[in-house]
Amino acid sequence: MTETTAMPQDRGASARQGVRRFGRVNWLGLQTLILRETRRFIAVWTQTLLAPLATAALFLLVFSLAVGTRRGDVMGVPFVHFLAPGILMMTVIQNSFANVSSSIVISKVQGNIVDTLMPPLSATELVVGYLAGGILRGMMVAVAIAALMFPFIGLGIHNPVAALVWVALGGAFLGALGIVAGVFANKFDQMAAITNFIVTPLSFLSGTFYSIEGLPPLMQALSHANPVFYLIDGLRHSVLGVSDSSPWLGFVVVALTTLGVAGIGWWMFRTGYRLKS
Repeated sequence: MTETTAMPQDRGASARQGVRRFGRVNWLGLQTLILRETRRFIAVWTQTLLAPLATAALFLLVFSLAVGTRRGDVMGVPFVHFLAPGILMMTVIQNSFANVSSSIVISKVQGNIVDTLMPPLSATELVVGYLAGGILRGMMVAVAIAALMFPFIGLGIHNPVAALVWVALGGAFLGALGIVAGVFANKFDQMAAITNFIVTPLSFLSGTFYSIEGLPPLMQALSHANPVFYLIDGLRHSVLGVSDSSPWLGFVVVALTTLGVAGIGWWMFRTGYRLKS
């Protein structure tokens, strides 16, 4: 009876598979995915970075001209200053969501999603890679808005470190939601429906343009159930030093929600849900 001896290269392959099985990170693959997602939006910077800056400036200009002169102070600060952090966070989360969801949907529609799924990347590495692109785009948009718009309206930042943390957390939450939406949607019209009926209401009905203190009790309760409210309120606290709720409570709520949504995205990648069919 002849005993079959494994070739050295076979033993090496088995060792590499064992390394991955025990959770070692594929740093080269992860770095490549992050670079791809970053270069993807930088290549069209006028659309992904300049356009959000112009949109945020228009929001601030229209609301300040139409309402600001008659509104007076809100929570002890000028109305324009009250608006600025909310508009910044709204722009960040919309761009983070769009970056991740569009990348996945375009790959699915064009049929090249297999190029992302075939390399030896674990579900965790896929989630981290996509989230990194969404967070980085959101942070670049936030820095541009803060650098160009805040000095123009005479607004400083009360706690810059906390502001960066909230921006990164907002990018992570909506980036994770973008993974779930991108995997779930098989067509662009499905993606548009998710954006119009989920993401836009979450961002507009979250205290971006108003303080929830003036809302009826039912609307206040609904606002507190919206994670985006805590993102905007947390950033407003880090910029202005005032907020509608405890920033620590908001941080816990958003962090747990982000982990939950990212976990759903991890499960989708792990099982191949709507990706391998």
